[in-house]
Amino acid sequence: MSAIDLNARASNDFDAKLAETIAVLQQAALDYASLTDGGVASVSQASSLGAEDVVVSHLINTLRLNIGIFVLETGMLHPETIALLERLKATSRAPVEVFTPVNESVVQFVGREGKEPMYKSIELRKACCGIRKMEPLARALDGKAAWITGLRREQSGARADVSLIDISDATRVKINPLANWTWGDVWHFISLHNIDYNPLHDQFFPSIGCAPCTRAISMGEDFRAGRWWWENESAKECGLHVNQTSSLEKAPA
Repeated sequence: MSAIDLNARASNDFDAKLAETIAVLQQAALDYASLTDGGVASVSQASSLGAEDVVVSHLINTLRLNIGIFVLETGMLHPETIALLERLKATSRAPVEVFTPVNESVVQFVGREGKEPMYKSIELRKACCGIRKMEPLARALDGKAAWITGLRREQSGARADVSLIDISDATRVKINPLANWTWGDVWHFISLHNIDYNPLHDQFFPSIGCAPCTRAISMGEDFRAGRWWWENESAKECGLHVNQTSSLEKAPA
């Protein structure tokens, strides 16, 4: 059974949610897509090439918005994800930028800690995320006034308070146009528009990240149970989407 067959169930108010999403993206283009001196739009979508992100990229392309797309190619992605990235680059109207880790940093880290340090401790896993995700993300967002994600409130308890427009970070605005969508809404839209998606979703991978840190889930398991499954639930973020206000509140004096 495909992910579409299993999940495509639109909410009763799906049309209203879609209209809201389109309005948010169009407003983002109006507010933040003015070109910088270097000719690069000041707003971009961060895509992990998951189901939510292919929906957002489809809307950016079909609405012909002046919004770019970027992908963090960590060097540890599944072959299926890499293949989808190549197809996106070949078909996207919007420019697609790919950011990779600093090679020397990876070489030194792997030489010191081994190829799979993420299983040894949370600290080493987060250090790996720092090198492979956080540093490339900083480069991807350099000069950006806003960025767009596929975060949804339904994804996890840690994301239950995701807002459409997040201004908690003074550096730049984070826009989450699918914040109110359900998983069924996402797959309904993918099915409706025949959107290309990661075939790992058909193998019960609802959330897809780096290969060592992602597994398939069983029926009844939490949506993000397949991410960093060996860790406590409260630790299951790599840092890309930590709420700035919450982080400040929890910071030691």
